[in-house]
Amino acid sequence: MRLSRALALTTLTILAAACEKRTSVAETILIGHVGSLTGSEASFGTSTENGIRLAIEDINAKGGIKGKRVAAKTYDDQGKPEEAAVAATRLITQDKVTVLLGEVASSRSLAMAPIADANQVPQISPTSTNPRVTKDGDKTRPYVFRVCFIDAFQATVMAKFARESLKLERVAILRDVGSDYSVGLADFFSKKFEELGGTIVSDQSFKSGDQDFKAQLTTIKGKSPEMIYTTGYYTDVALLARQARELGIKVPLGGGDGWDSAKLFEIAQGALDGSYFSNHYSDENPDPRIQSFVKRYREKFGGTPDSMAALGYDAAHVAFDAMARAPDLSGPAIAAALAATKDFPGVAGVITIDADHNAVKSAVVLKIEKNKARYVTTINP
Repeated sequence: MRLSRALALTTLTILAAACEKRTSVAETILIGHVGSLTGSEASFGTSTENGIRLAIEDINAKGGIKGKRVAAKTYDDQGKPEEAAVAATRLITQDKVTVLLGEVASSRSLAMAPIADANQVPQISPTSTNPRVTKDGDKTRPYVFRVCFIDAFQATVMAKFARESLKLERVAILRDVGSDYSVGLADFFSKKFEELGGTIVSDQSFKSGDQDFKAQLTTIKGKSPEMIYTTGYYTDVALLARQARELGIKVPLGGGDGWDSAKLFEIAQGALDGSYFSNHYSDENPDPRIQSFVKRYREKFGGTPDSMAALGYDAAHVAFDAMARAPDLSGPAIAAALAATKDFPGVAGVITIDADHNAVKSAVVLKIEKNKARYVTTINP
Protein backbone atom coordinates (compact mmCIF):
# COMPACT_ATOMS: atom_id res chain seq x y z
CA MET A 1 0.00 0.00 0.00
CA ARG A 2 2.75 2.43 0.94
CA LEU A 3 4.59 1.77 -2.31
CA SER A 4 1.41 2.16 -4.35
CA ARG A 5 0.49 5.37 -2.52
CA ALA A 6 4.00 6.79 -3.02
CA LEU A 7 3.93 5.81 -6.67
CA ALA A 8 0.51 7.41 -7.07
CA LEU A 9 1.67 10.64 -5.42
CA THR A 10 4.77 10.73 -7.61
CA THR A 11 2.69 10.15 -10.72
CA LEU A 12 0.30 12.93 -9.73
CA THR A 13 3.24 15.27 -9.13
CA ILE A 14 4.72 14.53 -12.54
CA LEU A 15 1.37 14.96 -14.25
CA ALA A 16 0.76 18.23 -12.42
CA ALA A 17 4.20 19.52 -13.40
CA ALA A 18 3.67 18.47 -17.01
CA CYS A 19 0.24 20.12 -17.04
CA GLU A 20 1.68 23.31 -15.53
CA LYS A 21 4.43 23.33 -18.15
CA ARG A 22 1.94 22.85 -20.99
CA THR A 23 -0.26 25.62 -19.60
CA SER A 24 2.74 27.93 -19.27
CA VAL A 25 3.81 27.28 -22.86
CA ALA A 26 0.23 27.67 -24.12
CA GLU A 27 -0.04 31.06 -22.38
CA THR A 28 3.19 32.38 -23.92
CA ILE A 29 3.75 33.85 -27.37
CA LEU A 30 7.34 33.17 -28.41
CA ILE A 31 9.06 35.51 -30.84
CA GLY A 32 12.51 34.93 -32.32
CA HIS A 33 15.40 37.34 -32.78
CA VAL A 34 18.46 36.78 -34.99
CA GLY A 35 21.29 39.25 -34.39
CA SER A 36 25.06 39.73 -34.49
CA LEU A 37 25.84 39.53 -30.77
CA THR A 38 29.49 38.75 -31.51
CA GLY A 39 31.83 39.67 -34.35
CA SER A 40 32.84 43.00 -35.86
CA GLU A 41 29.27 44.38 -35.72
CA ALA A 42 28.36 43.09 -32.27
CA SER A 43 27.04 46.44 -31.10
CA PHE A 44 24.29 46.20 -33.76
CA GLY A 45 22.89 42.95 -32.37
CA THR A 46 23.27 43.97 -28.74
CA SER A 47 21.47 47.28 -29.22
CA THR A 48 18.65 45.62 -31.14
CA GLU A 49 18.29 42.93 -28.49
CA ASN A 50 18.06 45.59 -25.78
CA GLY A 51 15.32 47.43 -27.69
CA ILE A 52 13.35 44.22 -28.12
CA ARG A 53 13.66 43.37 -24.42
CA LEU A 54 12.35 46.81 -23.47
CA ALA A 55 9.38 46.39 -25.81
CA ILE A 56 8.55 43.00 -24.29
CA GLU A 57 8.54 44.57 -20.84
CA ASP A 58 6.06 47.15 -22.17
CA ILE A 59 3.63 44.68 -23.67
CA ASN A 60 3.68 42.27 -20.74
CA ALA A 61 3.09 45.14 -18.31
CA LYS A 62 -0.09 45.84 -20.29
CA GLY A 63 -1.29 42.25 -20.03
CA GLY A 64 0.41 40.77 -23.09
CA ILE A 65 -1.40 39.94 -26.34
CA LYS A 66 -4.77 38.20 -26.44
CA GLY A 67 -4.31 37.29 -22.79
CA LYS A 68 -0.87 35.73 -23.36
CA ARG A 69 2.55 36.88 -22.21
CA VAL A 70 5.32 37.45 -24.72
CA ALA A 71 8.80 35.93 -24.52
CA ALA A 72 11.76 36.01 -26.91
CA LYS A 73 14.46 33.59 -27.95
CA THR A 74 17.61 35.02 -29.51
CA TYR A 75 20.36 33.38 -31.56
CA ASP A 76 23.71 34.96 -32.39
CA ASP A 77 24.58 34.79 -36.09
CA GLN A 78 28.13 36.12 -35.49
CA GLY A 79 27.62 38.61 -38.32
CA LYS A 80 27.50 35.81 -40.94
CA PRO A 81 24.68 35.35 -43.48
CA GLU A 82 24.96 31.57 -43.40
CA GLU A 83 24.59 31.59 -39.60
CA ALA A 84 21.59 33.91 -39.88
CA ALA A 85 19.90 31.37 -42.17
CA VAL A 86 20.64 28.52 -39.72
CA ALA A 87 19.30 30.56 -36.79
CA ALA A 88 16.11 31.51 -38.65
CA THR A 89 15.48 27.88 -39.58
CA ARG A 90 15.99 26.72 -36.02
CA LEU A 91 13.70 29.38 -34.55
CA ILE A 92 10.92 28.54 -37.00
CA THR A 93 11.13 24.75 -37.19
CA GLN A 94 12.31 23.83 -33.68
CA ASP A 95 11.33 26.70 -31.40
CA LYS A 96 8.07 27.40 -33.26
CA VAL A 97 8.24 31.17 -32.99
CA THR A 98 5.24 33.25 -34.04
CA VAL A 99 7.25 36.13 -35.50
CA LEU A 100 10.90 36.49 -36.51
CA LEU A 101 12.74 39.75 -35.77
CA GLY A 102 15.97 40.45 -37.63
CA GLU A 103 18.37 40.92 -39.09
CA VAL A 104 19.95 44.35 -38.88
CA ALA A 105 22.26 43.89 -41.89
CA SER A 106 20.72 43.51 -45.34
CA SER A 107 22.93 40.60 -46.43
CA ARG A 108 21.84 38.61 -43.38
CA SER A 109 18.16 39.52 -43.75
CA LEU A 110 18.38 38.37 -47.36
CA ALA A 111 19.64 35.00 -46.13
CA MET A 112 16.66 34.70 -43.77
CA ALA A 113 13.89 35.99 -46.04
CA PRO A 114 13.30 32.87 -48.21
CA ILE A 115 13.05 30.77 -45.03
CA ALA A 116 10.40 33.07 -43.55
CA ASP A 117 8.39 32.99 -46.79
CA ALA A 118 8.64 29.23 -47.20
CA ASN A 119 7.39 28.63 -43.66
CA GLN A 120 4.79 31.43 -43.64
CA VAL A 121 6.30 33.06 -40.55
CA PRO A 122 6.40 36.88 -40.64
CA GLN A 123 9.89 38.38 -40.53
CA ILE A 124 10.41 42.01 -39.54
CA SER A 125 13.81 43.59 -40.08
CA PRO A 126 14.53 46.55 -37.82
CA THR A 127 17.15 48.23 -40.04
CA SER A 128 17.91 46.32 -43.26
CA THR A 129 17.67 49.03 -45.90
CA ASN A 130 18.49 47.19 -49.15
CA PRO A 131 15.32 47.14 -51.32
CA ARG A 132 15.80 43.44 -52.18
CA VAL A 133 15.11 42.39 -48.57
CA THR A 134 11.35 42.64 -49.14
CA LYS A 135 11.42 41.97 -52.88
CA ASP A 136 12.02 38.71 -54.76
CA GLY A 137 12.65 40.11 -58.21
CA ASP A 138 9.54 42.13 -59.06
CA LYS A 139 7.45 40.33 -56.45
CA THR A 140 6.95 41.53 -52.90
CA ARG A 141 7.89 38.87 -50.38
CA PRO A 142 4.60 37.94 -48.63
CA TYR A 143 6.05 37.41 -45.15
CA VAL A 144 8.98 39.86 -45.01
CA PHE A 145 8.64 43.42 -43.69
CA ARG A 146 10.82 46.22 -42.37
CA VAL A 147 10.28 49.20 -40.03
CA CYS A 148 13.04 51.35 -41.54
CA PHE A 149 13.35 53.40 -44.72
CA ILE A 150 15.18 51.89 -47.71
CA ASP A 151 18.54 52.80 -49.23
CA ALA A 152 17.03 54.63 -52.18
CA PHE A 153 15.49 57.10 -49.72
CA GLN A 154 18.44 57.63 -47.39
CA ALA A 155 20.85 57.90 -50.34
CA THR A 156 18.58 60.52 -51.90
CA VAL A 157 18.51 62.38 -48.58
CA MET A 158 22.31 62.52 -48.44
CA ALA A 159 22.75 63.34 -52.13
CA LYS A 160 20.34 66.27 -51.85
CA PHE A 161 21.92 67.39 -48.59
CA ALA A 162 25.39 67.32 -50.17
CA ARG A 163 24.30 69.26 -53.26
CA GLU A 164 21.68 71.65 -51.89
CA SER A 165 22.75 72.27 -48.29
CA LEU A 166 26.53 71.81 -48.47
CA LYS A 167 26.74 73.02 -52.10
CA LEU A 168 29.20 70.25 -53.02
CA GLU A 169 30.07 69.53 -56.66
CA ARG A 170 32.71 66.78 -56.44
CA VAL A 171 32.30 63.62 -54.33
CA ALA A 172 34.30 60.37 -54.20
CA ILE A 173 32.76 56.98 -53.33
CA LEU A 174 34.34 54.29 -51.14
CA ARG A 175 32.17 51.14 -50.93
CA ASP A 176 32.33 47.68 -49.36
CA VAL A 177 31.91 45.38 -52.39
CA GLY A 178 31.09 42.41 -50.15
CA SER A 179 28.01 44.07 -48.63
CA ASP A 180 24.60 44.29 -50.35
CA TYR A 181 23.84 47.26 -48.11
CA SER A 182 27.01 49.17 -48.98
CA VAL A 183 26.85 48.55 -52.73
CA GLY A 184 23.19 49.50 -52.96
CA LEU A 185 23.60 52.68 -50.95
CA ALA A 186 26.61 53.78 -53.00
CA ASP A 187 24.77 53.13 -56.27
CA PHE A 188 21.69 55.10 -55.22
CA PHE A 189 23.78 58.02 -53.94
CA SER A 190 25.88 58.19 -57.12
CA LYS A 191 22.83 58.20 -59.37
CA LYS A 192 21.01 60.93 -57.43
CA PHE A 193 24.09 63.12 -56.92
CA GLU A 194 24.78 63.11 -60.66
CA GLU A 195 21.10 63.75 -61.44
CA LEU A 196 21.40 66.87 -59.29
CA GLY A 197 24.39 68.08 -61.32
CA GLY A 198 27.23 66.79 -59.16
CA THR A 199 30.21 64.72 -60.28
CA ILE A 200 31.49 61.43 -58.84
CA VAL A 201 35.25 61.89 -59.26
CA SER A 202 36.29 58.42 -58.06
CA ASP A 203 34.58 55.16 -57.07
CA GLN A 204 36.83 52.90 -54.98
CA SER A 205 36.13 49.65 -53.15
CA PHE A 206 37.21 47.56 -50.17
CA LYS A 207 36.00 44.51 -48.27
CA SER A 208 34.80 44.47 -44.69
CA GLY A 209 37.63 43.57 -42.35
CA ASP A 210 40.35 45.23 -44.46
CA GLN A 211 42.89 47.04 -42.33
CA ASP A 212 44.68 49.16 -44.94
CA PHE A 213 42.72 51.67 -47.04
CA LYS A 214 45.65 53.89 -48.01
CA ALA A 215 45.85 52.83 -51.67
CA GLN A 216 42.19 53.69 -52.28
CA LEU A 217 42.46 56.89 -50.25
CA THR A 218 45.59 57.99 -52.13
CA THR A 219 43.76 57.56 -55.44
CA ILE A 220 40.80 59.53 -54.08
CA LYS A 221 43.06 62.30 -52.77
CA GLY A 222 44.46 62.79 -56.27
CA LYS A 223 40.94 63.56 -57.54
CA SER A 224 40.41 66.43 -55.05
CA PRO A 225 36.87 65.59 -53.89
CA GLU A 226 34.92 67.82 -51.54
CA MET A 227 33.54 64.79 -49.66
CA ILE A 228 34.13 61.03 -49.50
CA TYR A 229 30.85 59.13 -49.34
CA THR A 230 31.66 55.79 -47.72
CA THR A 231 28.93 53.24 -47.16
CA GLY A 232 30.60 50.65 -44.93
CA TYR A 233 29.73 49.75 -41.36
CA TYR A 234 31.15 51.59 -38.36
CA THR A 235 34.29 49.49 -37.76
CA ASP A 236 35.61 49.98 -41.29
CA VAL A 237 34.47 53.61 -41.56
CA ALA A 238 36.21 54.67 -38.34
CA LEU A 239 39.49 53.05 -39.37
CA LEU A 240 39.51 54.45 -42.89
CA ALA A 241 38.67 57.90 -41.51
CA ARG A 242 41.79 57.82 -39.34
CA GLN A 243 43.91 56.75 -42.32
CA ALA A 244 42.37 59.51 -44.45
CA ARG A 245 43.46 62.12 -41.92
CA GLU A 246 46.93 60.57 -41.73
CA LEU A 247 47.21 61.07 -45.50
CA GLY A 248 46.24 64.73 -45.14
CA ILE A 249 42.70 64.35 -46.49
CA LYS A 250 40.71 67.01 -44.66
CA VAL A 251 37.35 66.90 -46.44
CA PRO A 252 34.32 65.51 -44.58
CA LEU A 253 33.13 61.94 -44.99
CA GLY A 254 29.50 61.08 -45.61
CA GLY A 255 27.59 57.86 -45.05
CA GLY A 256 24.47 56.04 -43.98
CA ASP A 257 22.90 54.42 -40.96
CA GLY A 258 25.56 51.69 -40.86
CA TRP A 259 27.76 54.25 -39.12
CA ASP A 260 25.51 54.35 -36.09
CA SER A 261 27.33 52.88 -33.11
CA ALA A 262 29.10 54.21 -30.04
CA LYS A 263 32.07 52.15 -31.26
CA LEU A 264 32.33 54.46 -34.29
CA PHE A 265 33.52 57.31 -32.10
CA GLU A 266 35.68 55.09 -29.92
CA ILE A 267 37.61 53.80 -32.93
CA ALA A 268 37.63 57.05 -34.94
CA GLN A 269 39.15 59.09 -32.09
CA GLY A 270 37.90 62.36 -33.56
CA ALA A 271 38.87 61.60 -37.17
CA LEU A 272 35.23 61.90 -38.29
CA ASP A 273 34.62 65.39 -36.89
CA GLY A 274 32.89 67.49 -39.54
CA SER A 275 31.39 64.45 -41.25
CA TYR A 276 27.71 63.69 -41.92
CA PHE A 277 25.51 60.61 -42.08
CA SER A 278 21.85 59.77 -42.54
CA ASN A 279 20.09 57.91 -39.76
CA HIS A 280 16.71 56.78 -38.46
CA TYR A 281 16.41 58.92 -35.36
CA SER A 282 18.32 61.16 -32.98
CA ASP A 283 18.34 60.82 -29.20
CA GLU A 284 18.51 64.63 -29.15
CA ASN A 285 15.02 64.93 -30.63
CA PRO A 286 12.87 66.66 -27.96
CA ASP A 287 9.74 64.61 -28.80
CA PRO A 288 8.38 63.37 -25.42
CA ARG A 289 7.89 59.83 -26.78
CA ILE A 290 11.55 59.66 -27.81
CA GLN A 291 12.84 61.19 -24.58
CA SER A 292 10.78 58.75 -22.51
CA PHE A 293 12.33 55.85 -24.46
CA VAL A 294 15.83 57.27 -24.04
CA LYS A 295 15.34 57.72 -20.29
CA ARG A 296 14.04 54.17 -19.76
CA TYR A 297 16.79 52.68 -21.92
CA ARG A 298 19.50 54.51 -19.98
CA GLU A 299 18.03 53.39 -16.68
CA LYS A 300 17.92 49.75 -17.75
CA PHE A 301 21.06 49.37 -19.86
CA GLY A 302 23.29 52.23 -18.73
CA GLY A 303 23.86 53.82 -22.13
CA THR A 304 22.24 56.01 -24.76
CA PRO A 305 20.12 54.07 -27.29
CA ASP A 306 21.32 54.18 -30.88
CA SER A 307 19.05 53.74 -33.89
CA MET A 308 19.45 49.95 -33.75
CA ALA A 309 17.98 49.96 -30.25
CA ALA A 310 15.17 52.32 -31.29
CA LEU A 311 14.27 50.26 -34.35
CA GLY A 312 14.54 46.96 -32.47
CA TYR A 313 12.03 48.45 -30.05
CA ASP A 314 9.82 49.65 -32.92
CA ALA A 315 10.01 46.32 -34.78
CA ALA A 316 8.84 44.45 -31.70
CA HIS A 317 5.99 46.88 -31.04
CA VAL A 318 4.85 46.81 -34.68
CA ALA A 319 4.77 43.00 -34.39
CA PHE A 320 2.75 43.22 -31.14
CA ASP A 321 0.33 45.70 -32.68
CA ALA A 322 -0.24 43.42 -35.68
CA MET A 323 -0.72 40.35 -33.48
CA ALA A 324 -3.28 42.21 -31.39
CA ARG A 325 -5.22 43.25 -34.52
CA ALA A 326 -4.99 39.89 -36.27
CA PRO A 327 -8.00 37.57 -35.87
CA ASP A 328 -5.64 34.78 -34.78
CA LEU A 329 -1.91 34.18 -34.34
CA SER A 330 -1.32 32.27 -37.56
CA GLY A 331 1.38 33.50 -39.94
CA PRO A 332 -1.02 34.56 -42.70
CA ALA A 333 -3.23 36.49 -40.27
CA ILE A 334 -0.30 38.35 -38.71
CA ALA A 335 1.24 39.09 -42.12
CA ALA A 336 -2.05 40.60 -43.31
CA ALA A 337 -2.20 42.78 -40.20
CA LEU A 338 1.41 43.89 -40.67
CA ALA A 339 0.67 44.86 -44.27
CA ALA A 340 -2.20 47.03 -43.03
CA THR A 341 -0.05 48.95 -40.51
CA LYS A 342 -0.65 52.67 -40.83
CA ASP A 343 0.59 55.68 -38.84
CA PHE A 344 2.12 53.55 -36.09
CA PRO A 345 3.82 55.92 -33.58
CA GLY A 346 7.34 54.48 -33.32
CA VAL A 347 10.17 56.13 -31.40
CA ALA A 348 12.15 56.26 -34.66
CA GLY A 349 9.30 57.87 -36.58
CA VAL A 350 5.70 57.28 -37.59
CA ILE A 351 5.49 54.01 -39.55
CA THR A 352 3.19 53.16 -42.44
CA ILE A 353 3.85 49.92 -44.33
CA ASP A 354 3.57 50.33 -48.10
CA ALA A 355 2.73 47.81 -50.83
CA ASP A 356 6.33 46.57 -50.93
CA HIS A 357 6.33 46.03 -47.13
CA ASN A 358 8.67 48.99 -46.57
CA ALA A 359 8.18 51.65 -43.93
CA VAL A 360 7.29 55.08 -45.26
CA LYS A 361 8.94 57.43 -42.76
CA SER A 362 11.38 60.29 -42.29
CA ALA A 363 15.18 60.27 -42.02
CA VAL A 364 17.52 62.52 -40.05
CA VAL A 365 20.91 63.94 -40.98
CA LEU A 366 23.52 64.00 -38.22
CA LYS A 367 26.83 65.89 -38.06
CA ILE A 368 29.75 64.62 -36.02
CA GLU A 369 31.17 67.31 -33.76
CA LYS A 370 33.72 66.70 -31.02
CA ASN A 371 33.38 62.95 -31.64
CA LYS A 372 29.61 62.95 -31.08
CA ALA A 373 26.68 62.82 -33.51
CA ARG A 374 24.57 65.98 -33.45
CA TYR A 375 21.14 66.44 -34.94
CA VAL A 376 21.06 68.64 -38.09
CA THR A 377 17.71 68.17 -39.81
CA THR A 378 14.80 65.83 -40.52
CA ILE A 379 13.92 64.92 -44.12
CA ASN A 380 10.38 63.65 -44.77
CA PRO A 381 9.47 61.22 -47.57
